[in-house]
Amino acid sequence: MSRNLLRQLTTTTAIALLVVTAADPAVARTPDPAPAPGGVRAVVRDAATGAPVPRACAALVPTDAAALAAVTLGQDQLGRYGGCADEQGNLVADNVAPGEYRLLVRPYDTTRHGWQWVGRHGGTGERERASVVRVRAGTVTSAPAIRLDPPGTIVGVVTNAATGAPLPRALVMVVPYVPDPKYDDHGPTTDENGRYTITGLGPYEWPVQFAAGGFATVWSGGVGTRAQARGVRVRAHQTVTLNQALPAGTPVSGAVRVDELLTYAQVLAFDAATGDLAGVVDVGSGYALRLLPGQRVKLRCDCSYAQPVWHRDAAGFDAATPLRVRRTPVVVDFDLD
Repeated sequence: MSRNLLRQLTTTTAIALLVVTAADPAVARTPDPAPAPGGVRAVVRDAATGAPVPRACAALVPTDAAALAAVTLGQDQLGRYGGCADEQGNLVADNVAPGEYRLLVRPYDTTRHGWQWVGRHGGTGERERASVVRVRAGTVTSAPAIRLDPPGTIVGVVTNAATGAPLPRALVMVVPYVPDPKYDDHGPTTDENGRYTITGLGPYEWPVQFAAGGFATVWSGGVGTRAQARGVRVRAHQTVTLNQALPAGTPVSGAVRVDELLTYAQVLAFDAATGDLAGVVDVGSGYALRLLPGQRVKLRCDCSYAQPVWHRDAAGFDAATPLRVRRTPVVVDFDLD
């Protein structure tokens, strides 16, 4: 057999094998493995003395809006990773999915140190001013040094914007969370006179979110988004007052059709740009949520024992249809049959 004929036969056989492999569904390409987790390390110190601070814990809060919106009953928007400092102030968070995060640090002893978002040169009360830490696969990333300052306190009264009457059992939050209808003591709530107290915050400017049944959820200053919030300046070892009136807002309601309703079914609204929780309401045969005019949100129905459904019939936050809230009532139905 000549060399030319042998070369032609070899080439033809190789092409045939490629065609058979591509056409045979049994010969499927193995999916790419998930990227290896990474980690974050930092040192926690007292800002004034430089002494190590033990047992302070850091939550790694994702910058991605869809990841922030991956919360459900009883959870707050702090992400799924974190770690606590040892007795020498060394903090390590393991098994962190690659991505970008901001760190929110919660000291063990909030009578000595206050919460903070970790900035490059110290703490801040504003999430967007915190340093972004990029976690890479298989790598431990060093975060900025964590310098804890003394704490301060916010007090105030939450009222009905239309009548001025105090609102009992309103939720007051520096980190939005999804209330649990059964276990509702997750964070500060107002008493029968509408009064609340938040302790253990670092001496920075903090935006605060307020929520109550039958009213629009607002940030301090009566606005619908964190970016527009009027922050309250907390001072070390001092108490500052922040009162807030809650408006009725625009009704956003609809029917929920489902074979079997979840025991604690909810419709949740998330800020379409940031992923911040913007409102929650319990579900029966339908729901009636109130939102602030001007808000742009994405709605999710946690209503069945299957996967949650986003408006309109989307599988996730990114694919969900944004809803612009105006002054006229809005109807959005969910069909989970």
